Amino acid sequence: MASPQTILIRVTGVDRPGITSDLLGLLASLGSELQDMEQVVVRRQLTLGLAVVAPTGRDLVKEVLLFGWERGLDIDFEIVDATPTRHARRQVVTVLGPELSPEALARTSGAIAANGGNIDRIHRLSRFPVWSYEFLVEGGDSDKLQAALMDVAAEESIDIAVQPHGLSRRSSRLVVLDVDSTLIRNEMIELLADEAGHREEVARLTDLAMRGDLDYSEALKKRVALLQGTSAAAIDRAIARMVLTPGARTFVRTLRRLGYRIAIISGGFTHFTDELAKELKLDHAHANRLEIIDGVITGRIEGEIVDAQTKARLLETIAEAEGVPLEQTVAVGDGANDLPMLQKAGLGIAFNAKPVLRGAADTAVNVPYLDAILFMLGVTREEVEAADASDAPGDLHTD
Repeated sequence: MASPQTILIRVTGVDRPGITSDLLGLLASLGSELQDMEQVVVRRQLTLGLAVVAPTGRDLVKEVLLFGWERGLDIDFEIVDATPTRHARRQVVTVLGPELSPEALARTSGAIAANGGNIDRIHRLSRFPVWSYEFLVEGGDSDKLQAALMDVAAEESIDIAVQPHGLSRRSSRLVVLDVDSTLIRNEMIELLADEAGHREEVARLTDLAMRGDLDYSEALKKRVALLQGTSAAAIDRAIARMVLTPGARTFVRTLRRLGYRIAIISGGFTHFTDELAKELKLDHAHANRLEIIDGVITGRIEGEIVDAQTKARLLETIAEAEGVPLEQTVAVGDGANDLPMLQKAGLGIAFNAKPVLRGAADTAVNVPYLDAILFMLGVTREEVEAADASDAPGDLHTD
């Protein structure tokens, strides 16, 4: 008697309800053993693949062909190896940009293949506010693949992230954000300096510090000293001028739905971060405390300065308090003082960052929308919009 054969059945055609269930019912009635199955629908066109063990003495091919003919489907068959596919180590490659041309995607897939990777699956994550695709890649040299894809990203002016595909990526539970030029578009110290009449000098010192060309703590002391004698009432006026980064509310709202804890750690000031934490319902907020005596800013900081090393230590402290392993944390920042924090986190994301940070972070996002980071976490735009649509009218906040 002939041994049972493993047959790969490929079904293509216009998608409609019931195709998969009806076909599985037919295979069950024929006594087939299902070994593997995968389905994708693109623009209402179905592609369904099933690996089945065909029972001897039953004309499976004839019955399945008749099934397809009755439903206007194209079906073909191939005898394949009965050994189940063993997945090698996998990586997730996320490609993101205002536009993603066929050339850019061709170069991305070419770089993957040239470095020993095989694309197992491609999934579109978003078309708005940016385009993004996720490639599930098997095999390949991680370091070489990362380097090659970074070259493609630079030459095509797109963002490409490479992350291990595993439980740690899918179980991230804490996101820690820088504030100045990350969660908000402004720099807190510059808003205050504007009130004090020293904006240009403070902006110059801020730029040097964020680029890593001036010690952060020293730069902060010099900038705060320029605020000496300013009325504390200027703080409220500066807070009123804060502008959230586009997509910030969507980003935070979606993370909360997913069960993330959200923290901000800032080299700015507690007056601002406390207001943000209240408005956005954040779980933790840490920043510098301005010394104020008799309603006047003294030009000094109270207590420890929140510098680069303090940010990294606070990330560890928050993660421990929340019971979240460091490999399940995500840190987002833009300046040199965020580098230790991003290196400490399981995933460090440079957001529209200075070169010193962009080159050292795990990945970079260079579009001006904070919610684009969701796509790096594997969240699709359709999932975000569906969740927002389910909110009561009074619950939905726009960016």
